Amino acid sequence: WAAAGGIGIGLLVGVAMRWVQSHLNDPPIQITFSLLTPFIAYLSAEQMHASGVLATVAAGIFLGWHSPLMITARTRLQAYAFWETITFLLNGFVFIVIGLQLPRILHAWNRESLTGVFVSAIVICATVILVRFAWVIPATYLSRLFKSERQVRDLTPSWQHVAIIGWVGMRGVVSLAAAFALPLALPTGRPFPGRDYILFVAFSVILVTLVLQGLTLPVLIRKLGVPRDAETDEEERLARLEANKAALKWIEEAGADGKFSPDAANRLHTEYDERIEQLHLCAENPDDCRGEIATPQYQRLQHQALRIERKTIIRLRNERVINDDALRRIQRDLDLAEARLTGG
Repeated sequence: WAAAGGIGIGLLVGVAMRWVQSHLNDPPIQITFSLLTPFIAYLSAEQMHASGVLATVAAGIFLGWHSPLMITARTRLQAYAFWETITFLLNGFVFIVIGLQLPRILHAWNRESLTGVFVSAIVICATVILVRFAWVIPATYLSRLFKSERQVRDLTPSWQHVAIIGWVGMRGVVSLAAAFALPLALPTGRPFPGRDYILFVAFSVILVTLVLQGLTLPVLIRKLGVPRDAETDEEERLARLEANKAALKWIEEAGADGKFSPDAANRLHTEYDERIEQLHLCAENPDDCRGEIATPQYQRLQHQALRIERKTIIRLRNERVINDDALRRIQRDLDLAEARLTGG
């Protein structure tokens, strides 16, 4: 029940939060609800004696899948920056807490116990790494039995990519959160058996996988000669192309129906024509193109132009030609343009 119940409760919380978020359009309120969601999922599951960690993960996956249709563009722009900061702070906080716990845990064991704990931690770390390979390799190649010949040819990765996928099994905060979720004491009042041991092993697995696998990953990629995978870039280009073509078709229909003035329709039609042409050029020269941005020289030129704009509006503010509100509005547009240019 703990696992299945946690996932089920998490999905129910996700459905409820999706309904709530779809009826909101104020960014601060939507972000506040997104911040409350993991607490609601966790506490609801724990109240039902299910796994709060799994409930939180399930709710997060569900809402992450539905978020593109659930929140507004303004909320999304603000939420990215908000959650990037929150994630950094929470990651740091969790590792600080476990760092404060470790001295107490280690001092509670004698030398013989420490030796046994270290040996078992090493064995568990090795098992975690090997089990990932034992799953990734069969899952990659045995799945070919259920695919067509074309799918096997197009979708089966090289052995170098399979090796990289097997090696990048770094553990993180979720593992620590699961360990910290264990109660300090049983309902009878006795300390939870083995809690310190579980915390130590969880920290050991995270440390070994982050340090050993994380630091050796760039070297492994170079040694295996794994080329840069352009598949995601091509998928992005095709998606942009399809989206722009759909928008262009709608513009043509709207212009023909007289819903908008011919001048507005023609201007937007020209803009989308240029985007589509640029995306076709990206297919011919992918190394010099990312999304809808042209060459590196064009990027540098636009960066300099944005810097001139920024200096100009600051000068106008300092000379009292514009006020702070006007400065912030223009600066926001320039920030968005620069973020779009750099892909940030």
